[in-house]
Amino acid sequence: MQKAPLILASASPRRLALLREAGFPAPIVRPALAPEPRLAGLAPGEMVTALALAKARDAAARSPEPGAVVLGADTVVALDGEILGKPRDAEEAGDMLRRLSGHRHAVYTGLALLHAGRELVRREVTRVYFRELSQWEIDAYVSTGEPLDKAGAYGIQGRAGVFVRRLEGDYFSVVGLPLCTFSEMLKELDVELL
Repeated sequence: MQKAPLILASASPRRLALLREAGFPAPIVRPALAPEPRLAGLAPGEMVTALALAKARDAAARSPEPGAVVLGADTVVALDGEILGKPRDAEEAGDMLRRLSGHRHAVYTGLALLHAGRELVRREVTRVYFRELSQWEIDAYVSTGEPLDKAGAYGIQGRAGVFVRRLEGDYFSVVGLPLCTFSEMLKELDVELL
């Protein structure tokens, strides 16, 4: 088994925290600099894998660390096939939460690992069921500012956790990094992180 440092091609504090909490060595954080490409016409699962790979390739191209493993990830929320990205403002966040209220939606997370000329790409989909939300709950949540930097305008690991009746799939994928899939990908690459 090879040993290698990890480069995280993401500025997400949630992904970094998940890696630390799961006991992985601290990664080198190198967010992708290239703007995310517009991928109109792709299904949500295809979009997250394409974006994860683009982020990983961008970070790898700027990597002075020989033999590093580069991790790219992307997460989107989809309601009835429509992608709900990060809201532009509080009004859009409230609109998204009203649409999610009382409904099931899907959260897609794509992962890309690059190492020694190999590229592995995977995706996870988790079904999330929201309970009915009152306008007061939506307004109170939006006023915290928490939903403004999150796909679908909510963070399951934060205050919005009380909105979730149940889920089918990987909780950590909804947070932004499916840890089991990540560890399986490292095993497939035969790499141990430094």
